[in-house]
This record gives sequence, structure tokens and C-alpha cells, in this order.
Amino acid sequence: MTDLRITRRAALAGMAALPFVPGVARAEVGGITRLDPALDAIVDVASPIEVIASRYKWAEGPVWHIWERCLYFSDVPSNILYQWRPREGAKPFLDPSGLAGPIPPGIREAGSNGLAFRDSEILMADSGSRAIASVHLGTKKKTILADRYEGKRFNSCNDLVERKGGGIYFTDPPYGLAEGDKSPLKELPFNGVFYRAKDGTITAIDKRLTRPNGVALNLKQDILYVAISDPERPEVLAYDLGEDGLPKGPPRLFHDARPQLAAKLPGLPDGLKVDVRGNVYATGPGGVHVVSPEGKLLGIIATGKAIANCAFGEDGSTLFLTSSDVVARVRLRAKGYYAFEVRY
Repeated sequence: MTDLRITRRAALAGMAALPFVPGVARAEVGGITRLDPALDAIVDVASPIEVIASRYKWAEGPVWHIWERCLYFSDVPSNILYQWRPREGAKPFLDPSGLAGPIPPGIREAGSNGLAFRDSEILMADSGSRAIASVHLGTKKKTILADRYEGKRFNSCNDLVERKGGGIYFTDPPYGLAEGDKSPLKELPFNGVFYRAKDGTITAIDKRLTRPNGVALNLKQDILYVAISDPERPEVLAYDLGEDGLPKGPPRLFHDARPQLAAKLPGLPDGLKVDVRGNVYATGPGGVHVVSPEGKLLGIIATGKAIANCAFGEDGSTLFLTSSDVVARVRLRAKGYYAFEVRY
């Protein structure tokens, strides 16, 4: 029998408008649904979900900087990258974060999206520039790392994750183009999952997905997870990787979010993260789906709104959530593997 418990806060409760007070956790929202007793080792269902910043158009791509002890996140439609510190709140760090200058017709999302760190640089999926780029934290100088595959421009790079050694996996759906697949700006005949090797070589590792979105690696870096943000196929796939960083074969279905979508819960599969024990935190209908390494859904962390992405931060046991127009956080019993990452 399914063991279902829920916090005293309704799991999908609506949120009232919140005043902006930098650095203050202003409200508790949503709740945590326990679907399996194994969730207890990961998160306490009574843990509050706190809003720490609000009033964004669409918050995305959170990432915690270990050395600076602050959170960075994108507001994609506003074309601004924000920095949040516990005692200072959120402030613009890079404006514009993506495409600079006049925004041409046909570009729907001009800003940065998914983010990662490489020592003194922010790696970003630059939706507006249709590229993977790096930005130096000190000078804020941007360098384009990849903007074409076989001579054709990417659609609108969405999310990325770096492999130890310098390779970068990233997704390229058409969300940043106003007309999507029908956009006259679209040059590639597919929406791909790509791998950029350290030497700059670009490999398309999957051309068959309609809406590839979030990407994540496990601790051993031998599994790549990819979320599909397609209401016709709301899934998370797992690719087993070889030593060269490329898939050893076709992907396998890891998590199916059709039941939650059928229940009309808000959101679609989007951002992903993996903790040190291999549990996957996959945003999807209803919130963050906490899934065991074997693919069993253990519980759902909900804010009441669609959650675009998540990231481990602070001591590795805080999960930050970018959820529609707000950024929130919840304490875990588990730890994100970033805290133990060996730098190359």
C-alpha cells in the first residue's frame, strides 16, 4: 500500500503576492508529499519551503557558488542574471545576461537559462545568443564556447552540465524562438542533446527528442539524465555513458511523469539534479519529483507553482528552487554531490 503523508501546508496551495524584503525568508509555501518511507532519509516532510526572492518573470538555472557562498539564477525573459546572498537578498549581476543589444523579431527568450560553474567562470546556456558561453566572474567578459553544429546555429540552448575534465552536455530545444519549430530562424532540423568535448568538438548524442530540457550527471558521471518537456512525452531518460563521455547505447526510460500530468498538476519535466546517493530531483508536474536511483518515485516537493529547476547549495543540504516568479529553498537530510566534487 502506498504510504501517503503531507505537511500541514497544502501541497499545492496558492501563493499570495509577497513584498520584496532582501535577505528575508518571507513565507512558507507548498508542502512535501511522502509516497514511500524511503523519502524520510532524504527530507523531513515537515521541512518548511521558504520563499527567498520574488517578482521575476520566469526564474531558472539556479547554481550555488561554493567559494563565494551565494546563489546565481537567471530570469530568462527579463534577460538578467541575479546573485543572491543570505544577508543581502537578490541583486542583478549581469544585465543583459544573454543577447545584448536590440532583440530581433523572432527571439522570445533573450536571457541566460541553465548555469554551472567552472572555477572563476559561469558557464551558461545562453538562450538569446543561441549558444553555450562562459562569463568571467571578475571581468564579466563573455566567451562563446559553442554556437553551431555542422555550420548551423543552435535553436536556443537551454540547460547544461559539465563533466570532470571539461566536457559539457547541453540541450537545445526551440523555446527561445517565438514560433518554436516553425520559426524562420531555426536552422537545425531537430532539437538535440549535445556534448562539447574539451577540445571544442561538438557531438549530437540524441536528435530524436521533441523537447529536450534539463540535464544532470550522477556522482560517478557514468549516467546522463535528460528531461523531456513535452506534454505528449513527459519523461526523464537515462543514458549510460562510456569512458569517452558518449552514450554506450540508446537511452532508457528512468521516470514517467504522466500520472502527475494527468492529474493536471502544474509544470512539466524540466531541471534535474542528483545527490551523492544517486537520488534524482526532477522538476515536473506538481513540483520536484524525488526519485530513487532505481527510478521509484519517493515523494514530491511542491511550491504550488511550476518549478523550473533546482540546485544544491549552502552546506550541500539546501535545495534551492526556481519556481515561476519566485526562488525558494528547503532543507534536506541528503547532500548534493557538488559539495564533494574533485576539481580538475
